[in-house]
Amino acid sequence: VVPRFADLATVDLLESVATGRRTAPGGRARFVAVAVAPADPDDDMGGAALWDDLDTEEPAPLMRRSVREGTPVMIPRVDSAALRRISGDEQAVAALRKAGVRSYLVAPLVARGTVLGVLSLYRTGTARPFDSRDLQMVCEIVGRAAISVDNALLYGRERDTALTLQRSLLPQTPPDQPEGLEIAVGYRPAGSGTEVGGDWYDVLPLSDGKVGLVVGDVMGSGVRAAAIMGQLRTTTRALARLDLPPAELLGHLDETAATLSESFATCVYAVCDPRRGTCTFSSAGHLPPVLVHPDHEATLLTVPTAAPLGVGGVPFGTLEVKLPEGSLLALYTDGLVE
Repeated sequence: VVPRFADLATVDLLESVATGRRTAPGGRARFVAVAVAPADPDDDMGGAALWDDLDTEEPAPLMRRSVREGTPVMIPRVDSAALRRISGDEQAVAALRKAGVRSYLVAPLVARGTVLGVLSLYRTGTARPFDSRDLQMVCEIVGRAAISVDNALLYGRERDTALTLQRSLLPQTPPDQPEGLEIAVGYRPAGSGTEVGGDWYDVLPLSDGKVGLVVGDVMGSGVRAAAIMGQLRTTTRALARLDLPPAELLGHLDETAATLSESFATCVYAVCDPRRGTCTFSSAGHLPPVLVHPDHEATLLTVPTAAPLGVGGVPFGTLEVKLPEGSLLALYTDGLVE
């Protein structure tokens, strides 16, 4: 669009769309400026000062009209009176006049029958005024742009929902410190954090001073993975109350996972006995635990391999190891190593 079609382009979303908050009945449409594209970032038209001047609390009358009517508005030749229709703020009017705006076109971003915001285009100096052919082209541009914006907004809302669900299903307070063990947990998204997965962990008090440690990872991402994670975590907590051996517990958990819409998850379950100084592991396709000995030598524990949860009918093996005093045991998901 810039610089071949216009000297400046700005995108403003409705505040209710950008924030997800509904506008009060009878309230004025308010906008959130989200993007600006100048032909030359170094001149008056593209400088940060102009962008600051255009980003005002008072929305432009023509922007409101375009949103209200759901149609584009074009002013082929801009004069002083038209500048005040383009912007309702004197500071912005002065900035547009200084930049030499000669022609203006604003078009609504409409997706699935809902107006999301507007695209504003400006031509300056001796540039040719906008005409009916330009108007037709802009209608095509905003139609495609609106779909992209709507998809981005939908993705953002889904991610926020998944993240909220995921965090609500995880332990909200640090685990109690059982006698003979010191437990620490960390939960942070890997990489850019643009995907919300189904990772989970838990610390479960068992009988006779034992402690159950769980780390799992549902394959996939989004709301669905977070919801399945919540079901598996709840099932694990219920089964742990029965004091089942790790392999037997994973067997029952595998049966549950097999009923959850062809979902698969990796998981490692460990029962630590501080009194005996031992820990018994069983794994469903999960990454091997790491044991760091008191002399700082680290070992990947070779827990018998098995298929992920949800495959069904696969036996799970166990591994029992000694935990010398002063040793460190680390359970983790693939976000740490990939």
